[in-house]
Amino acid sequence: MNSFSAPSSDLIIDVKGVTKRFDGKVVVDSLDLTVRKGEIFGFLGPNGSGKTTFIRMLCGLLIPDEGQGTCLGYNVRSQQLLIRRNVGYMTQRFSYYEELSIRENLDFIARIYQIKNRKEAVDQSLEKLGLQNRSKQLAGQLSGGWKQRLALAACLIHNPKLLLLDEPTAGVDPKARREFWNEIHRLADQGLTVLITTHYMDEAERCHRLAYIAYGKLLAQGTTAEVIRSAALATWSVTGPELVSLSNILRNKPGVEQVVAFGNTLHVSGRNAHVLELSINSYISGSHQCIKINSGLEDVFISLMDSSEDNFKSK
Repeated sequence: MNSFSAPSSDLIIDVKGVTKRFDGKVVVDSLDLTVRKGEIFGFLGPNGSGKTTFIRMLCGLLIPDEGQGTCLGYNVRSQQLLIRRNVGYMTQRFSYYEELSIRENLDFIARIYQIKNRKEAVDQSLEKLGLQNRSKQLAGQLSGGWKQRLALAACLIHNPKLLLLDEPTAGVDPKARREFWNEIHRLADQGLTVLITTHYMDEAERCHRLAYIAYGKLLAQGTTAEVIRSAALATWSVTGPELVSLSNILRNKPGVEQVVAFGNTLHVSGRNAHVLELSINSYISGSHQCIKINSGLEDVFISLMDSSEDNFKSK
């Protein structure tokens, strides 16, 4: 296969102050980020937070309005072509030809990258992702999980050094999600670097490190434990009768920043642990059981999202 060499560095992504505007609105706001070689880096945030725009700047599809840095050692402002040759980018929407077979789609991608020994490269891709028995099946006839495998095979066929995956498991079943993540960890173990966006907290916890972005601003980053610890969020679990009515009572009480239903329990959280506990003790009856628990990643992310300001909101 063709190989496109890049400068060697332990930092695969190293950008500072990256900013992008559309129609005068700041979509990505002075974002700093570093990702190391072989790392699975989770990039999280609500819809419209700027995740996809940031990924497109990393892979050379958009040029930052401000900021600087490198991706795979190449300048994100001036060496976009070299970046694109070394990156595998899996978009949110399935973007391959549905009227072509799996093999034909992979052969088409191999042609784009001018890969030598193209048939051999396609055969290897089919084998690695378990697609041999379906190689003649039309892409449009595939389920979500098999489309996901095809998209991943297409991203890997040119041996990229970085995978940028934008919500790759949306709409696939739990088994396919687990198999996908097993493959991602196998690739990372071989030295491939992965930046992945997801809304699933169980997937976020499978990443080596995380960053949380809301409305263009980077609010937190680190390991799962570091992100939870830095939030300094106290959380109580409440069980008992009439939880919906209780949640309405607790909201907006002193120290209570969020009340979220988790099955048959409520998670009541706030950053002022003492005031939060006083409010809980004041408004919860003896028929309820209340236990202080460790805050989870979802508790933290909901708190971060609630405390951030929508950059497209009318002033």
